[in-house]
Amino acid sequence: MKDNESDLWERLGNSRKVPLDPRWLENVYSPNLATDLRLALCEKMGMLADHGWPIIEHLLQRYGDMPELVMAAGLCHQIEAREWLLELLKRSNDNEKLRLTAVQSLSCWGAEVPEAIVTHCLHHPGQSYRLAGLQLLEFRSHLLTDHQLLDYCNEALNDFRDSVVIAAVRIIQRRDSKEICKRLFCLCQEDSDEVAFTALRALSCIASENSKRYLLKLSKTLKSESRRSFAQKKLNEQFRT
Repeated sequence: MKDNESDLWERLGNSRKVPLDPRWLENVYSPNLATDLRLALCEKMGMLADHGWPIIEHLLQRYGDMPELVMAAGLCHQIEAREWLLELLKRSNDNEKLRLTAVQSLSCWGAEVPEAIVTHCLHHPGQSYRLAGLQLLEFRSHLLTDHQLLDYCNEALNDFRDSVVIAAVRIIQRRDSKEICKRLFCLCQEDSDEVAFTALRALSCIASENSKRYLLKLSKTLKSESRRSFAQKKLNEQFRT
C-alpha cells in the first residue's frame, strides 16, 4: 500500500538529510497523486541523473507520456533521455501541449536539437513556444554569427509581448558588434517602457565603443525624459574608474 501524500511530502522534505532511493521514487509515483506532488517526485528523479533515467524510462513505459515524467527526462541530462525526447517530438505532431513540454525539456540540449525544431518554436505564434525556442537558441548561440543570431531572434524582438522581447534581448546582449548595438538602440525607442529600459541596460552591459556611442545619442534624442536620464546615467557609469 502506498504511503499517503502527507507522508510522501515529509519524506521529500527530509531528502537532504536522508538521500532518496531511486527505487522508492519509482514505487511511490502514481498518476493518481496530486499534480504538485507528482511534479516534486519527478523533479527528484531528474536530479538523480544517470541513476534517475532508468526509473523515469520504466515509468514512461508503464504510464505513458505524463508531462511530469517528460520533464524529468529533460532534468536528468542523459543522452538516452535526449534521444527519447527527440523521438517523442516526432510522434506527437497532433498534441501541441505534449510537444511543448518535450521542447521545454530539451532546452539544455539546444546545440544538439535539430534546427527545424528551433525555428519552428521561434516562428510559432504562442508565447510559451517562442520562449522555449529562445531557451534552445541560448544553448546554440555560440555557434552563430551576430547576423545569424539576429535573424533567429527577429520575430521575438518584434513580438508584441514584452516577456518574449526581453528574453531575446538577454541573448543578443552577450555580443558587442555594431549590428547588435544598433538593434538594441532601436528597441530603446519602442512604446514599451519595460522593453526600452531593458535594452538600455543591455547597451550599458555591453560597454563597447559602439554601445557608448548609441547611449550618447539616446541620452540626447529619446522623447521620454525618464529614458533620456536613464541613458545618461548608464553612459556616465561607462566612464567611472
